Amino acid sequence: MRRWMLMALVFAALLAVPPGVRGDAPAPATLRLWHSYRGSERDALERVVAEFARMHPEWPVELLAVPYEAFANKLTSAIPRGNGPDVFIAAHERLGDWVESGLIAGLPESDAWSGFFPATVEAVTWKGRQFGYPLAFKSLALFVRDDVLGGQVPGDTDSLQATCRRMAAARPGNFCIAWEAGSFYHHAPWVFGFGGGILDKDGTPRLDRPENAASVAFVTGLTKDGHMPQEPTSALITQLFNEGRVAMVVNGPWFLGELAPGVKYSVHPLPRVSSTGLPATPFLTVDAAMVSSKSTMPEAAGALARFLAVEGATARLVDARQVVTLASAWDLPDVVVDPIVMQFREAAATAIPMPNVPVMRAVWEPASQALRAALRGAAEPEAAMESAMQRIEIATRPRPAAANPLFALAGLAILGIAALVWAARRFRRDDTWSRMRASSHAYAFLAPAAVATGVLVFVPFAVGTGVAFFSHHQGEFTYVGLANFINILGSTDYAVTEPLSFWFTLGVTVMWTVVNVFMHVSIGVALALVLRRPWMKLRGVYRVLLIVPWAVPNYITALIWKGMFHKQFGAVNGLLVWLGLEPVSWFSHFWTSFAANVATNTWLGFPFMMVVTLGALQSIPGELEEAAEMDGATAVQRFFSITLPLLKPALLPAIVLGGVWTFNMFNIIFLVSGGEPGGSTEILISEAYRWAFSRQEQYGYAAAYATLIFLFLLAWSLAAGRLQRRTA
Repeated sequence: MRRWMLMALVFAALLAVPPGVRGDAPAPATLRLWHSYRGSERDALERVVAEFARMHPEWPVELLAVPYEAFANKLTSAIPRGNGPDVFIAAHERLGDWVESGLIAGLPESDAWSGFFPATVEAVTWKGRQFGYPLAFKSLALFVRDDVLGGQVPGDTDSLQATCRRMAAARPGNFCIAWEAGSFYHHAPWVFGFGGGILDKDGTPRLDRPENAASVAFVTGLTKDGHMPQEPTSALITQLFNEGRVAMVVNGPWFLGELAPGVKYSVHPLPRVSSTGLPATPFLTVDAAMVSSKSTMPEAAGALARFLAVEGATARLVDARQVVTLASAWDLPDVVVDPIVMQFREAAATAIPMPNVPVMRAVWEPASQALRAALRGAAEPEAAMESAMQRIEIATRPRPAAANPLFALAGLAILGIAALVWAARRFRRDDTWSRMRASSHAYAFLAPAAVATGVLVFVPFAVGTGVAFFSHHQGEFTYVGLANFINILGSTDYAVTEPLSFWFTLGVTVMWTVVNVFMHVSIGVALALVLRRPWMKLRGVYRVLLIVPWAVPNYITALIWKGMFHKQFGAVNGLLVWLGLEPVSWFSHFWTSFAANVATNTWLGFPFMMVVTLGALQSIPGELEEAAEMDGATAVQRFFSITLPLLKPALLPAIVLGGVWTFNMFNIIFLVSGGEPGGSTEILISEAYRWAFSRQEQYGYAAAYATLIFLFLLAWSLAAGRLQRRTA
């Protein structure tokens, strides 16, 4: 036995020796490449990377596909910690912010840039230096169903409206044109076509222009006249176009991969605006390969990024039909004869490069909210644009001034000393050390759980609370003391009664929690009482079916219910129309949007209360109810006098837990209403998310929100615990 143990120890020691010491050849370092491509674009990228790995076996490449929605946030959190990619492919619109935050490495000034289209080089340039190799450029164009429109493509907005009127008369129930009208990116061409703009010459956002309001009024008119679908989403537009129910779609080259086989279509430039004579000019977005400033292999990372842009251009153009930035790739015979790709190149030639200044991140959310408000009739175009400007100004306001941390450190020291003194006295008074020594084995078993709880719960909580006293800007944190809390509680940005103020949002959150918990408990208890009855047949089947809403992931349920509340194609409005009622624009008004959120969350929450109640009912002796019934008590009297008091020990903890869950139910708010209209249905947790990821990455402000949420829930839990002890 000793011999075997000795051999095992020797083997373990050998394994612990570093590879270089054992004489093994060290494994080559791996280049990490992040992207968000899908479909044919992803396939073409994988082939190009495989070719690079064949030519450079000393630099193996690891590909990671990150969802587009989470791409930027993952980058900004991973790269500073050294866990991010060496090279990543992203749109150029956030380049300025990433450069100022120190996330991207500058490229050698000796590189030759003459082979790329000038506009694409300009897009990856910041303060006179290049920070990415342009791969492909994308812009919006007009997709036309040739079999529906008959080759008559409108060249201006007057002919577009005339075409739409003819189609409405000839094909009722169908649509003339569609795009994601609630997205400001898709609306931008009309802004420029009507002579408006987004930024002033000095780079300051300026949405409250008459021309911008006119562009919104134009789109609103198309929707009101029935020429465009209401509340159009990407999936809905794709379905309508593939089915031939919409004749024209404004979309980008990524739309090509979503078209059904056999669809007869062509691509054309966007029409001119008749009142101004200006073309509807889309944004030009450039996909670029950028090198991380934290890469441990900068030479290899730079070589890979340039290989993707230059040597890989032909494969990406031919295989994925990307509108590549390398001019020489367009000389191929197979490319020239592709009318779709050539049309996108022509459309991109007149597009306006997307501004890569950091302030643009503060524009998208308010501008899109304003668009949706106008399209749903909740606000006039002028008022919607003014509201958007107010929110942009708040998001771009100066950060709080730096504060002296000495007072905070002194306060922490005093609190620490006081805590130690209290703990020492408590231990001495209660003879805690003696009891701990007597139960040392039990504490040894509990130690791993205590350590895990500390690492996974208390440490993140302490870090998050600490961030609340700092301001974040371009990757740097500045201590500001209580400034974030003062701004939040003082409601310095909004009036107390105005949506998006802390106190208004707190009121909505409390009402949201109370209404939902009441619905969960009432429906859950009622169903449990019904399923308890012996005369109920197939009780097991009903129980399984009623638990299904709880078993389905809540984000899937949220998306399903959001579709059901669609104004034009939703099942709820379909039922209302069948009953002879008018359809409801559910997300245009506070109470209807709030009701949609509550309905969704009620569907998710009642099974938990039903299961808890069913379990508690099993412990209630049937003799008590039988005796009460014999004494002449009604069913209502028996419930309130016997059943409900005996259910309280089980229901109160469930209500406390359900209140905490509902208070922080982010998914429903984010996915169903999205805070519409105008952020009025946001709750505290979703507002914290907006401040962190949609409003200039104000992490300190968001952390202050999170700290206040914790304090509210702590007070609620303590109050509920005291109530439970009193009623026990």
